[in-house]
Amino acid sequence: MASNVLTFLLVIGLSLLPFQVQGQPTRVQVEALSTNSAVLNIDGQRKMLRAGQSFAEVTLVAADAKFATLRINGEEKKMGLSQHIGTSYAQPKEMKVTIARDDRNQYMTNALINGRSSLVLIDTGANIVAMSAGNAQALGIDYFGGEPSHVETASGLASAYRLTLRSVSVGGIEVENVLATVVEGNYPVTTLLGMSYLKHVKLQEHNGVLTLSRTH
Repeated sequence: MASNVLTFLLVIGLSLLPFQVQGQPTRVQVEALSTNSAVLNIDGQRKMLRAGQSFAEVTLVAADAKFATLRINGEEKKMGLSQHIGTSYAQPKEMKVTIARDDRNQYMTNALINGRSSLVLIDTGANIVAMSAGNAQALGIDYFGGEPSHVETASGLASAYRLTLRSVSVGGIEVENVLATVVEGNYPVTTLLGMSYLKHVKLQEHNGVLTLSRTH
């Protein structure tokens, strides 16, 4: 009798396994689409869902011949054929850097330019990053390989070279392939951090403090 009961319980337990609550999916891919239905690959398992049906925390909200609208862990996403997403990533992180205004009403900070430290002046009026030839040499930048040009300085026209910096980073907010100008002579004394970098970050100024932020 005890053996029969044990066998019965094992059979019941095994029959319930396919219907246990699934964990959060780590990969979802759209394999086929039609009106109000889609074939999804969810963590290696291929499932055809009709609008309103769910599997492993994935619900097909709607579908047509081009897109499927999915609700994954409570968040809706629109996906095309063969597109896939990973759902095990960390929430995008917003990086912030704060810079206090100095006694000359300027925002100055240190930046890594091609991996080397340099003092920079935040200048939204400059189209691109600009530095003197002396500062470029100190940073190990071979600016003679850049495109020759001219810029207007306080002393008149000066020879300059346009080039692309490998990277510029302020407080860990790194931007790659940043346009820059190297000016022959000692102008500008401090490297100008212009819009070729600043356009990639969000700027907010409040009570003499400038905040640079970017979501990674």
